Order: sequence, then structure tokens, then C-alpha cells
Amino acid sequence: MFNLPLQARFVAAPLILIAFCFAIQYFNLIALFEYDRALILQGELWRLVTGHFAHSNINHLLLNCAGVFLIWALHGEYRETLGYFTQLIILSILCSIGLFLFYPDTHRYVGLSGILHGVIILGAIKDCQLGMRSGFVLFFGVWLKIAFEQFQGPDADIGHLINARVAIEAHLLGALAGSFYLAVWLIQYLKKRRI
Repeated sequence: MFNLPLQARFVAAPLILIAFCFAIQYFNLIALFEYDRALILQGELWRLVTGHFAHSNINHLLLNCAGVFLIWALHGEYRETLGYFTQLIILSILCSIGLFLFYPDTHRYVGLSGILHGVIILGAIKDCQLGMRSGFVLFFGVWLKIAFEQFQGPDADIGHLINARVAIEAHLLGALAGSFYLAVWLIQYLKKRRI
């Protein structure tokens, strides 16, 4: 039986996240929040975090809200409110630093999808730690999707729907940021095994 994590401590954070993203869209604050390389270079460092919460249009926002819901349904019980937002902020910073350092031609970026790839990877890793084989399937499935995107390029139909180029580099960086946790966990695990 599939049980959704409906307790307030698991539901609050995704709802707050979605409400925050809708507020940015509704009040047309995208220009204030978006990742903008030139403005970051001028000292507007908050954009390293906030760019992920702005969206190009309502379709973009709704697609990412569907992703938030799906991840909550799969792994919502793994994160309470503080842990949820801590993860989002860390993934946002890592993803944005990756964009800044390795993709200097990305002048502007908006959307949750990069960090959502990191969150789903973290959930898959937790599944694996709990002995759930589905975690391995999910982990490698996400990486297959990312590999396909890197070789195939961004999906033009989705790009048309969201009125922006699909930032597949953000998907890659988000998944790498999530996978970084796996490397840290493996190092700790191997150290414990030696003792």
C-alpha cells in the first residue's frame, strides 16, 4: 500500500516552497530573484539561491510544482521542514556555483528543476541506505535521463511550453550536487568499516 506522508512536518515545507514560487510569479518579481550572472558579479549574491525559485512562465512553474509533488510523494517522509529547506539552499548554492564556474555562457537562469534533480538523487540514496532496491533503479534512471539530455540536447517542445531553453546543465549540476552526498556518505561508511 502506498502511504503519502501527510503529517504536517512533512507537508509544510513543500507547500511553503510552492507558495513562495507562486508569489514570485504572481507579483512579477522574477527580475529581482533570477540568476543573472552580470548582477551576481556586481554583488547581488542572493541570486545564487533565489534564481531557482523564479520561473519563466506559469507553465514552467506548474511543471516544477508537479516535480515537487512527485518527490514529496516518493520521499516526503525523509525530510522535515528545516531539513527540507537546508537541502534546497545547499543544492541551490552548489548548482549556481556550478553554473557560474562551468557555464559562463549561461547569463540568466530560472527554475527549480536543477535542484529537484538533486533532491530526487538524495531520496534515491536514502532509499538505497534503507535497503530498497527501487532506490538503485531511481538513482540510475535519473542519471540515464541526464545522460540522454546531455547527448540529445534540450527538449524543444518543453522549451516552447515554458518559453525558455531547458537548462539541461542545471539538471546535471543538481544531480551532481545530490550525488556529492553519496561520495561523503561512502567515505564515512568506509571509515567506519575499517574501525
